[in-house]
Amino acid sequence: MEELIRELLKEIGEDPSREGLDRTPARVAKAWAYLTSGYRQDVHQVLNEALFTEEYDEMVVVKDIDLYSMCEHHLLPFFGKCHIAYMPGKKLSGSPSCPGSWRCSPAGCRSRRG
Repeated sequence: MEELIRELLKEIGEDPSREGLDRTPARVAKAWAYLTSGYRQDVHQVLNEALFTEEYDEMVVVKDIDLYSMCEHHLLPFFGKCHIAYMPGKKLSGSPSCPGSWRCSPAGCRSRRG
């Protein structure tokens, strides 16, 4: 990844070896690893078995969940708040796990932003 960033810097007319940019490829690689870390997480580990069988016939709402994701068209990060509402049927998720599952799953967030 670092070599790709060096090449990108050259393409935009910068000198990747100049002071101030010499460590930029490593910083960008580290940032991208963090921003895309959700693709490498397992939703079952995030939920941590916080799925409970229970008869529940009311809507469950979780509000103001911090959302961090990546725009797949521009490869830029975006953030905001989201809300989840669902009818659980016979399975109820522990609400602390819901926000975690959204933060770790850019694919899920991406499909809901339209």
